[in-house]
Amino acid sequence: MTDTLLDPNTALVLIDLQRGVVAAPTQPYPADEVVRRGTELAKAFRDKGLPVVLVRVTFAADGSDMPPGRTMQPAGAFTPPPGWDELLDELDIQPTDIRITKRQWGAFHGTDLDLHLRRRGVTAIVLGGIATSIGVESTARAAHEHGYHVIVATDAAADRDPAAHTHSVEKIFPRLGVTATTEEVLNAVTKL
Repeated sequence: MTDTLLDPNTALVLIDLQRGVVAAPTQPYPADEVVRRGTELAKAFRDKGLPVVLVRVTFAADGSDMPPGRTMQPAGAFTPPPGWDELLDELDIQPTDIRITKRQWGAFHGTDLDLHLRRRGVTAIVLGGIATSIGVESTARAAHEHGYHVIVATDAAADRDPAAHTHSVEKIFPRLGVTATTEEVLNAVTKL
């Protein structure tokens, strides 16, 4: 990667690193590795005074605010265990972190994420989280459409379906921005 991987005003956006999401098995990286890498990235961004955005998904207990629409794979009944939507303690959440609650796949639609980023002068975002082909990809698509430079830390993301992860990383993300490893992003942060 070149020294221009990150803009001076880059934010880190971590998707759905919460109890209920990380409890399921993921590939090609286990969820605990994704969380560890996300935590490393968050610390580096905080140390440089760059925005850290922690996104979680949640719904009303009766599911009334879940996305509508007919799908071939309906969501079915939604009875989450208590605390499923709580962000992980391992993220070392700080008062300066921006917390976003979403009720669909992507972190932009129906939230104030774009407002938070624009008010801070953010021009680029680094993405990670679970699941690569759902929350991360949806957020990457919307970020691209909003005019942000998109960098996906591909080893700080994982999916329940390894083929879906690979498709996002190899076919979708290169059309929306660039991909990098956590190490490459960390090295670029030190140069800002």
